[in-house]
Amino acid sequence: MRISTTQYYSQNVATMSDQQAQLSQLYAEISSGVSLSTPADNPLGAAQAVQLSATGTTLSQYTTNQNTAISSLQQEDTTLGSVNSVLQNIHTLTLRAGDGSLNDSDRSALATQLQGLRSQLMTLANSTDTQGNYLFSGYQSGAQPYSIDSAGAVTYSGDTGSPAVQVSGSNVVQTGDNGVAIFGSVAPIGTSSVPAGASGNTGSGSIGSVSLNNPTDPANADTYQINFSSATTYTVSSTDPATGNVTTSQPQAFTSGSAITLGGQSVTITGAPNAGDSFSVTPATQGSTDVFANLNQLITTLQQPVAGDAALASFQSSLATSMTQLENTMNNVTTAQASVGGREQEVQALQTVTQTNSLQTANNLADLTQTDLVKTISQYTTTQASLQAAQQAFVQIQNMSLFQYINN
Repeated sequence: MRISTTQYYSQNVATMSDQQAQLSQLYAEISSGVSLSTPADNPLGAAQAVQLSATGTTLSQYTTNQNTAISSLQQEDTTLGSVNSVLQNIHTLTLRAGDGSLNDSDRSALATQLQGLRSQLMTLANSTDTQGNYLFSGYQSGAQPYSIDSAGAVTYSGDTGSPAVQVSGSNVVQTGDNGVAIFGSVAPIGTSSVPAGASGNTGSGSIGSVSLNNPTDPANADTYQINFSSATTYTVSSTDPATGNVTTSQPQAFTSGSAITLGGQSVTITGAPNAGDSFSVTPATQGSTDVFANLNQLITTLQQPVAGDAALASFQSSLATSMTQLENTMNNVTTAQASVGGREQEVQALQTVTQTNSLQTANNLADLTQTDLVKTISQYTTTQASLQAAQQAFVQIQNMSLFQYINN
């Protein structure tokens, strides 16, 4: 096959131009450190890079959300620990209030201490995070949840929402609890029914705390009324919360201190009730569950003078009511704190996973878009040597012309 001089020149120039273009591309990659600057450089790699960049941005947002969530949960955890400490101090004072050797002045002094603890509890209920958002306002994080008037009545101004944030593609974590859930509710398990004596009782009978004998008995959800028809007999009426039906037992003989069975529960009444006296046992979820209202009632109880057997019995029954409600609140706060701790552990585990995924995504993106200097410099050197060899060969070969022999 014959190759013309023009064809030979064109072929060699095209080859050297391609090599020069390769050198220019390799030099640009080395100097910039970027191997994928335009989609034309690597269409498939460019598409993968776009996807990896989007994934990296999403993971970065999840990391921010996780940091926010863990900060809020840790703040709430710490606050609930302080709430538990205050409630424990209130519990200790309530136990002291039941000491029969105390007089009215002693009980009034305890009431004053409880007022101080109530103020501490109010301060904790109005706690804020590092950004100034209230922890227990629900979705109304900018509004102070609790306020107290001159009479000591506490009002909740938040809502019942529970803030949450998405911390991964499939996980949404609750980052806070509203005040109702913490200070105005009871846990679904581990609570005791609330005993109470009627305010109009005239005898010296007082009701004690409720004992839970069979937690699974459905009758525990009923409301019970113990009515004394005489000093020695009583009847028990139970109200089904689902139907409202009331069932009344036959008259039963009363013995002070003997257990009265109420479904899967039992309660004792001590002293000497009079005819017409009554006592109630109400499921914790149906009675008053607001800790501030219960604390106010306890303070009022301690401030009232106790004169006579009937007043003493009423005081003891009220104290039993307050003690049960307080213990239910403590149980609820402990349950809430355990839930917060569980959510902290969940977020911390997701932080580890997200950090690993972010690092892997960044590495994959770097492999696609960043220059491998060792490999690229090697290619540059090889291409440069090839170009130089081609140029030198072209110089030698272009002198091989028939006209040079004719001239000679």
